[in-house]
Formats: sequence, structure tokens, C-alpha cells
Amino acid sequence: MPKIPYGRQHIDQADIQAVADTLQSDYLTTGPKIGEFERAVSNYCGVRFGVAVANGTAALHAAMFALGIKEGDEVLVPPMTFAATANCVLYMGGTPVFADVSPDTLLIDPQKVEEKITDKTKAIIAVDYTGQPCDWDSLRSLADRHNLALVADGCHALGATLKDQKVGTLADMTIFSFHPVKHVATGEGGMVVTNDEDLDSKLHLFRNHGITTDARTREEAGSWFYEMVDLGYNYRLTDIQAALGVSQMTKLPAFLERRREIAAYYDTQFAGTNVTPLAVSDSVEHAYHLYVVRVANRNEVYKKLREAGIFAQVHYIPVHLHPYYKKNLQTFEGLCPVAEAAYEQIISLPMYPDLTDEELEYVTKTVLELV
Repeated sequence: MPKIPYGRQHIDQADIQAVADTLQSDYLTTGPKIGEFERAVSNYCGVRFGVAVANGTAALHAAMFALGIKEGDEVLVPPMTFAATANCVLYMGGTPVFADVSPDTLLIDPQKVEEKITDKTKAIIAVDYTGQPCDWDSLRSLADRHNLALVADGCHALGATLKDQKVGTLADMTIFSFHPVKHVATGEGGMVVTNDEDLDSKLHLFRNHGITTDARTREEAGSWFYEMVDLGYNYRLTDIQAALGVSQMTKLPAFLERRREIAAYYDTQFAGTNVTPLAVSDSVEHAYHLYVVRVANRNEVYKKLREAGIFAQVHYIPVHLHPYYKKNLQTFEGLCPVAEAAYEQIISLPMYPDLTDEELEYVTKTVLELV
């Protein structure tokens, strides 16, 4: 029986050699590979600054710190996302407020966002769910009109575009993740990219305990002196991980091309069937971190797929339905009805560059038989 996961990394000999070279270098952390990786990602996106951190959650936390989110502040977030998108607001003492999603794409609905804005609202975090950019034009208009910061959780969307503008350029800050199932893998890892120099400075400070310099900077300056000027965290990425990231970035175009080929095959095979993919806007170039479909008998399909060696996944339980949120923020069923209804039907099918044509055909045939 095959064992086909919903996602996995692609590691080749060049990646292994890049890591081995760093292991034999002078720096395992806080070294030159960090800046090289930051430049590789920020240059690819077409932005001025990139700040590498330990993981995507750390990147979200750093973004909230850079915006000065504090107790009493509200940040609008979608329910159809991983918990970290909302948790990062709580880390700073703020309150995440859930705005429902659009039924066709499951991207945050700008109209629902506008309905939730109050005098306590300080920012909007929108998620480019599955790898499709949100309606950033509408979100930017709302943010500007209400003097709000705009943050993109682009963890699904490295390489996606909206009207030929790359994800990374569409918000004040954009967050990326380099978990093994994402487009570029560093094991764990994350990054915030921005064009704002002040935000960049705050992000650097936050990832290094709130200290003004790191060990390598002091070494190059021939100085031991440092000062802690704010309460930061140790959210640094290692040079070992960054070396892998630099190598992975060279393959990103090929990774994206294969993901889009897989999505096109799924689209063709599911057309006119009881398997319904999410809608895709004509104005985007999708990055396809996930390929999500709706099926009427989702739980049964999920169980039978696993029995057939296909390890599909569900993305996501709406965040406001998690017990922690119900208990501590008094969220409830019915708060975001569109996301809740979608959750009962959605399933993520295998989507990763090493998925073979034979495996893809097997997955598609099995899904169609089950529905």
C-alpha cells in the first residue's frame, strides 16, 4: 500500500552540501548565512527588508510587537487559519476579533472585516489561505480609511501574485513559514518582510532578547558592550537552517511550477463531479501550498483515504471553535457561520513537488470513487 502524505519537503544533494558546509564553518548561528537567506527571500519578493526568525509563529509574534499591540487593542483575524494567526495577538495582550470568510475562496471577507472595526481596532491580519492572495486592494482601502496596520500571513503563499504584485509587497508586513510542508523548508523557520525601516529595526530587536547588537556584530566591531532596551525573545534562526533556506530558494520556481501542474490536473479531473475545489480569482497566480476541496461526506472520505494510504488533512478547525478560545474569549458556534459550514466539508489533498504522476492519478481516482 502506498503512503502519500498531504505535504512534505524536497531535499536534494545540494541542500545537504549547503548544510554540511555550514557545519564546517565558523558560525552555526548568528552568522553570515542569516543575512544571505534574508536577502534571498526579500529580493525574491521585491521588498527592502527581511528578518529571519525561529518559525512562522515567532514571525507573527514579532510583527505584533513591531506594531506595539497591547492590552485593550483589537486585531481582526480570519477563523480559517492555524491558531498561531490569532495567538500572536494574545501574546502581546491584545484581543483577536474574528471576521468571517468568503464562501467561495475561504479568504477573509473585507465586508465582514469592516463590520468588526471599532475604535479599539489597531490592525488587520489577513491569511492568504491555501496560497491564494486575499482581496488586498479592499483590505488596504479599509486599513487606510481607518488608520490600521495591515499584516499578511503569507505562510501559504510564498511565490503567489495578485495583479502581478508578489505576496510580500501587499501589506505593511508579510509573514512566511519554512516548515517542511511549506514551499521552502528550513526544518523550522520563519521570516517577516517589509519595506518599512522602522518596523525592520523593531523586528531585529525583538528576535534577539531586545538587545541592540548580536554576537557577530559585536565581534566585527571589536566590542563586548550591549544593551537590552526592550523585552524581546530568543527567536533567532540558526545558520544551519539559513543555509538550507538559501539552497531551497534556488529551487522555488521549480517547486511552484510543479505545484501548479498538480493543481491543474486536479482541476481537470474534478470538473463536473461532486468534488468541489475552492474558487480561484482570475487576478491571482496561486502558490498552492494546499489543494482544498469540498466533499459532502468529508469524515468518511478522510477515513477511507487513510485506509488507502492517502494521508489527507483538514485545514482548519476554525480557530474560534478551539476550547481555549471558547473558554477564555467566550467565542461560540455561529460566530463565523461561513467558516464553520466549510469546515464540515473541506479536505486537503496531497500537494507537494515530489508527488509523482502515478500517485496523483491514484489519489484522484480514489477520491472520485469515494464520493
